[in-house]
Amino acid sequence: MEIVNNAIEQYAEKFTSAQPDWLQPVFDATNRLHPHAHMMSSKVQGQFLSFLSNIIQPTYVLEIGTFTGYSALCLASGLKNDGQLHTIELREADAKTAQQNFSNSKWAKQIHLHIGNALDIIPSLPYEWDLVFIDADKTSYTQYYELVLPKVKKNGVIIADNVLFHAQVVEQPLKGKNAKAIHAFNEWVANDAKTQQVLLTVRDGLLLIQKL
Repeated sequence: MEIVNNAIEQYAEKFTSAQPDWLQPVFDATNRLHPHAHMMSSKVQGQFLSFLSNIIQPTYVLEIGTFTGYSALCLASGLKNDGQLHTIELREADAKTAQQNFSNSKWAKQIHLHIGNALDIIPSLPYEWDLVFIDADKTSYTQYYELVLPKVKKNGVIIADNVLFHAQVVEQPLKGKNAKAIHAFNEWVANDAKTQQVLLTVRDGLLLIQKL
């Protein structure tokens, strides 16, 4: 099932502020060189992440799932001058690409890349998060959420990507471990009295979660 058709996506992009010139090479190189470029945020989603980060103006941002660094750079655009963004990537090849992209950016000293399993790394980071972006293996979303929530500031925001999982979450019966895991995660968050949330049908679905 197609969630957003190409014409609608192109229309949305037309009426969304253009991504900055410095970000375009990262977007283009990922699309040209990476065999799984579809995993990168779209331009509209990237601008949404940047928009939200600039509203929040976070001091500490956590990203779970770096890929080639595009979304991290979008999120970094709203950082305070003394802010830090910590991003975690399991795959060394993608981490190497991301680090190159970070090094070429104005936030080279503010973005900290961690390579390894996020479930091991998250507990070692001694920060209170203003903003968290979850975009990694879908079967671990609930674990990531439970790990980070105690470290999120009051009124802080968690964004979870792919929460519609190619519209598979509305199929009956649910098929595949990822769709089942995402649906279970959505239900888990909906039943958590510590947060409030809204699910946006942007691209593959974004769940915005605010800690109360």
